[in-house]
Amino acid sequence: MERMSWEEICRRPECRGRWVALQGCRYDEQTGKAAEGQVVDVDDDLAALCGRVRDQWKNCAILYVTPVPN
Repeated sequence: MERMSWEEICRRPECRGRWVALQGCRYDEQTGKAAEGQVVDVDDDLAALCGRVRDQWKNCAILYVTPVPN
């Protein structure tokens, strides 16, 4: 997947209400919240996601995507 802003990630139907693994996550310096990254995996089950990410990716951020109202 391509690099996206956190707002774009939150609007993606496949990410809403799920855990996402982000490679190269950048955080907002003022708020400390995720600002952008490359989504490498998504799952409803945090343990399953961590298991897959651990085997394939290094230094990923795992974050929960709270749906953003349209």
